[in-house]
Formats: sequence, structure tokens, C-alpha cells
Amino acid sequence: MNETPQHDTYDIIIIGGAIMGSSAAWFITEQASFDGRVLVVEKDPSYENCSTMHTNSCMRQQFSTPLNVKISQFAADFVKNLPRYMGDDERVPELAIRSFGYMYLADTAEFADVLRDNQKIQLTEGAATQLMTADEIKHAYPFYNVDDIVLGSINLIDEGLWDATAVFDWWRRSARERGIEFISNEAVAMTKNAAGTKVESITLKSGEVISCGKVLNASGPRAARTSKMAGVEIPVEPRKRYSWIFSAEQPLDRDLPLTIDPSGVHVRENGGGTYQCGGHSDIDPGVDYDDFAMDHDIWQNHIWPVLATRIPQFEAIKVQSEWAGHYAYNTFDHNAVMGPHTEVENFYFLNGFSGHGLQQSPAMGRGTAELMVNGSYSSLDMSLFHYDRIVNDTPIIEKAVI
Repeated sequence: MNETPQHDTYDIIIIGGAIMGSSAAWFITEQASFDGRVLVVEKDPSYENCSTMHTNSCMRQQFSTPLNVKISQFAADFVKNLPRYMGDDERVPELAIRSFGYMYLADTAEFADVLRDNQKIQLTEGAATQLMTADEIKHAYPFYNVDDIVLGSINLIDEGLWDATAVFDWWRRSARERGIEFISNEAVAMTKNAAGTKVESITLKSGEVISCGKVLNASGPRAARTSKMAGVEIPVEPRKRYSWIFSAEQPLDRDLPLTIDPSGVHVRENGGGTYQCGGHSDIDPGVDYDDFAMDHDIWQNHIWPVLATRIPQFEAIKVQSEWAGHYAYNTFDHNAVMGPHTEVENFYFLNGFSGHGLQQSPAMGRGTAELMVNGSYSSLDMSLFHYDRIVNDTPIIEKAVI
């Protein structure tokens, strides 16, 4: 990847080239009316520490916000029909979703009521969410300990593991082939017009100053840092999330749904007798952008005891790998922040996904491209998630955040 831009002016500059920035870039090329220049500026082209590479790589429709359900339904369709969406390119692989489902477990009457309310929303939007009593869960998945469980919720259609890396790779590859320019560099400053209503130029770490028509903040957990360059505040911060891959001495005899324990610990099937689990500390502060240190006490004192209690076969397991990643956590309402700023009119957001960004990337990239190129949405109306709700203090609370 080149470090120096080929031009000194671009119609759209995207800050951040991970899955959100790459999705938006590719979908811009899908807009028939667009014939301008796009530059994607990525700080780390290895993507080693980006949220995209540290996820469960799963999708679900079990949300409490109708728009979030629709967003994931488009993701499922996009993944299952990737070659068609990418112009019937014979090089593009056929992908599938390993639909083992998400299993939400409620251990209180109050939490069970939340699952019931969420299911009504999901069914209205066409999802196939099922509610299960403890006895029904035990019959379908005998390995669970359900002594404390009041109710479960699962959807076995288009909910589970998918190859996000393949989609990410093809968005970048196809975008480049269609003329999108990616560089390995970092935006360090922005200059606005005298009225403060538009970003006129971006300064790169290497010293170049490039003019821009519009700017898209797709900086993941670093969204607030990018926004501050434009004099804009956004309630997004990095929150540390820990993950482990482990093998079981006695593997389960069937697929393990992505199980969300009432404690917040989650675990899923990984294949070949291995499993992936994750969680975070009880105290969950924002952290430094470069803080990826593991906290080994969390595994010993919290994660493993929860796993062994919920699934007794996981008393004898061996950790194979572990890592810490970052959620781009929206402290305002845990939902995406999209659309233009209310005052800096050419500064757009694609931020704050709070852990469900990977599965939302197809719809979010498409919607952002439509809005930035055409001025309006022609597919899903995403205006519910626009930045102005923050200014107006009208949060859209998403209850199903892991």
C-alpha cells in the first residue's frame, strides 16, 4: 500500500480503512452517479489491532431496535449472495452462514420480560426468534446447566458464524480495482473554512495537505480523536474486550450456539473441538487507544468459572490462544452514529457500533455511500442513527448489547 496520495484533492476522504471504511468505499463505487476521486487513509494496513480482526465474526437478528434487525437481515443476504452483489465476479467465493444461532439466557423474571419484548420486535421484522423454557433448552442442548435459567431466546436462521475476512478482503480488492485509492498514512489535522461549516483540507502525518469535498470518519475506536481534528465531539471510546480460544477434553456432541450467559460471558462453537469465548471486567472503563494488554486474572477468576458452571463439560479445557481487542463503544446509547455533523456539514460519521459493527458493515457502508453521494437513502432509511440525535439528546437505546 502506498504512503503518498496520488492527488492533492479528493471528492471524498475516508479516515479509517478497516471493515467500515472499506465497505463505504466499495459501495460508493456502486453509486451510478459518482465519478469522483476517493481516498482511504489507513493508519495500520496490517489491521493487526483493529476491531475488525478481533471479533466473534458472527451475526444475529436478535436486537431490540427494529432497524438493527433489518440491518442484520441485509448482512445475511449480502454474505449468502456475495458473488451476485459483486457483479457476478467469478473470482468471488460463495459464502454461507453457519447458523448455530445466538442463545440468550435469562436468569430473572425481569430479563425474561426483556427477551419476550425483544422477540415481538424481531418477529414483526421477519426474524425467526424462538423462546425456550429451561426444560426445552435442556432437551435441545443437554450440556447446559439451566438450574437458574428462567427463559432462553434463540434464532437458528441466518444467525451464526460467517467469513467476515473474505468479505473485507473483497471489498478492498474490488474497491481498488474500481479506482478507490488506499494509502498507509495517518490524518493528523484538519482545516475548516472561516465559518467553521466545512472541512477544507486534511494534513497527513507524512506532511501532505490534501483538499476534500467530504470527509468520512470511519476510525473505529479512534473516532473521537478523528472528530476532534474537525472540532467535533462524539461519545465514542475504546472499551477493552478479552477473547480466548480453547479446546475441551470432552467436546460437545453438537454445535454450541453463541451463548450469552447472564453474567455477560459469551462462548460459541469454533469447530474441531475448539470454542471461542469472551468477556470483560466488571469495571469497564474507556482505555488508551494502544492498550491491548491481557488481564490474566479475568480468565482464572471470572471467565473459566462461569463457563464451567454453565457447561460442566468445560471444567477440563485448555486455552490455545488469547487476545484483547477494542469495542468502539458509544457511551450515549450503544448504537451506530451516522450521517453528517449538524454544523460541519461535510463531516460524516460511521462510528460507535459497540460490538455489533462487523455484522452491520454491509448495510452501513451502503447507506453511507447513498447519503454521501446522493444526499438521501435509496435502501434502508438510516436517519434514526444520525448524529443529530446526540445534539438533541434523544437516545435510541439498544438493549441487546453483548
